[in-house]
Amino acid sequence: MASEAEPRVAAADESFEGVTPDAARRLLLGAVDAFAERGFHATTTRDIAGRAGMSPAALYIHYKTKEELLFQISKVGHERSVSVLAEAAEGGGSDSGRLARAVRHFVRWHAEHHTTARVVQYELAALGEGHYEEIVELRRRSEEILRGVLESGDASGEFEIADIRGTTLAVMSLCIDVARWYSPSGRRTPDEIGTLYADLVLRMVAPQGDARGPGPGAGAGPR
Repeated sequence: MASEAEPRVAAADESFEGVTPDAARRLLLGAVDAFAERGFHATTTRDIAGRAGMSPAALYIHYKTKEELLFQISKVGHERSVSVLAEAAEGGGSDSGRLARAVRHFVRWHAEHHTTARVVQYELAALGEGHYEEIVELRRRSEEILRGVLESGDASGEFEIADIRGTTLAVMSLCIDVARWYSPSGRRTPDEIGTLYADLVLRMVAPQGDARGPGPGAGAGPR
């Protein structure tokens, strides 16, 4: 019987550790796997329940619909990524250091949690209207944090940015897209990718005539 099956979900994402009871967490993890592999619309509730080692009927005890599962995944994932970005950006140091640290940590999160992040970032359109608006607000928070660092650096002269809004969106897209292509079997670790992207972003915002940017060491600090 499906209720007696062994769960087939991947290694647990600690972003969901606070979800209780255990059955609800297992269903979220099963949904993450299924949505990442098959997409939201092609995934059935039976598929999700099977991956969690439960019967389809048991799913509805914890979640009313498949869309509610997607919303919970999106909410937890966005809240966690916003927290990571905010903590990195709000640390002390120069604006260059704050930007490098924020990008490095944000990219690393999207690599380390690539399966969850892929669902969170690329299944947004499948959310219902009310849930969609709530998640969009969380996405705006990420943009505001990053834009604040860029504006501060531009004002101080550490950066030279003609279009802060456009640059914010470009950097956000660069970081988020890591979840789409990252593979644990790849040549670079999440930390190495984060460091590389931090250096690239610093070069993007460097004052004209300083094509090297502030340098990768500008973002050095506690990890």
